[in-house]
Amino acid sequence: MEGIVVGLDVGTTKTCAVIGFLNEHNEVEVAGVGMAPSRGLKNGVIVNIDNTVSSIVKSVEDAELMAGCEVHDVFVGITGHHIAGLNQRGVVAISNRNRYVNPGEVKRVFEAAQAIKVPADREIIHVLSKEFSVDDQSGIKDPIGMSGVRLEAEVHIITGATTSIQNLVKSVHRAGFQCNDVIFSPLAASEAVLSHDEKELGVALVDIGGGTCDIIIFIEGGVAYTSVNSVGGIHVTNDISIGLRTPLESAELIKKKYGCSVVDLVDASEMIEVPSVGGRAPRRLFRQELAQIIEPRMMEIMEMIDRELVVSGKKDLLAAGIVLTGGGSMIEGCVDVAERVFNMPVRIGTPRDISGLRDIAATAQYANGVGLLKYGILMNQYRSGKDKTKKGGVFSFSGKLMKWLEQYL
Repeated sequence: MEGIVVGLDVGTTKTCAVIGFLNEHNEVEVAGVGMAPSRGLKNGVIVNIDNTVSSIVKSVEDAELMAGCEVHDVFVGITGHHIAGLNQRGVVAISNRNRYVNPGEVKRVFEAAQAIKVPADREIIHVLSKEFSVDDQSGIKDPIGMSGVRLEAEVHIITGATTSIQNLVKSVHRAGFQCNDVIFSPLAASEAVLSHDEKELGVALVDIGGGTCDIIIFIEGGVAYTSVNSVGGIHVTNDISIGLRTPLESAELIKKKYGCSVVDLVDASEMIEVPSVGGRAPRRLFRQELAQIIEPRMMEIMEMIDRELVVSGKKDLLAAGIVLTGGGSMIEGCVDVAERVFNMPVRIGTPRDISGLRDIAATAQYANGVGLLKYGILMNQYRSGKDKTKKGGVFSFSGKLMKWLEQYL
């Protein structure tokens, strides 16, 4: 298979590898997936490189076995509380003789926009364009070829701790793979689960992972806000473990199989079996007792997200509502709790526009992995210069802007 791309999602509770390629129908075809428990991270940040390497090797090997191919490089996602985003503007004079915007002018305005003082212990991960302005005309997505004397760009810059990025790259290298690129995980997930219309109308993607809750807001097609909070599904699991006096591994299995975020959705007569600790016999409990533990924690997580949306100043602009994704969003009743807190439409985001192993990969827990796969395919298209202006498929971008991106990346 040609054009093989691997998306690697290294998370707090699981590491997921997704192998795929762009097929002859211009569809992202998922050829293999692999998932392994992750014990080397805490709140999205690596705390044990050896354990992280082991989980990377296991997940990629399983994906290789399913895909029937061997891979050597990956596109890896990054998250963690060290990630920060800020909006910035850059302005340059259009200096060429004909006074029109060419790729060189766009490159200069991007350089002007990211001319910020970044602390020595941090580095820029992404510079994402929101919109351009030429003279008094704003709201321009592709300025190349337009005439004017002043070019302005509004961008969203995402930075991260250098040590955390280096530890992630080092883990990938020690696992035996080349790291093609490091991508902010919810940015990748947005490629998999959001539609173009949602991004244009205004939408917040909330990725509820094992150790972090990531938020990315799109307004008029561009990234307007990003945030990472150190709370996630592992906190629900801890509550179950303590409340039901059962081992953590058992609590995780119970959460996935019987968990519900709303007590009223559970049949009052339904019973579940809960393993005990210390060799004691398993106990039978009402499932509603489990829901009574999960509901307040999920309410707390949603209220925390709601406060973050208010802080962003963008909540009133989210005409397309909220999209929840990640393993933590798969608990029954999650949408009900979210709609109660946010007071706006909420849906679960699953990977879309994929073929191949769709039955396996089209779930919220694979959103980051599939998103990284799509992002990797897109980057390879940019860099190879092949078939850039294809329309109507998975990706549709301006050919002129693509040429500039190829030079800039």
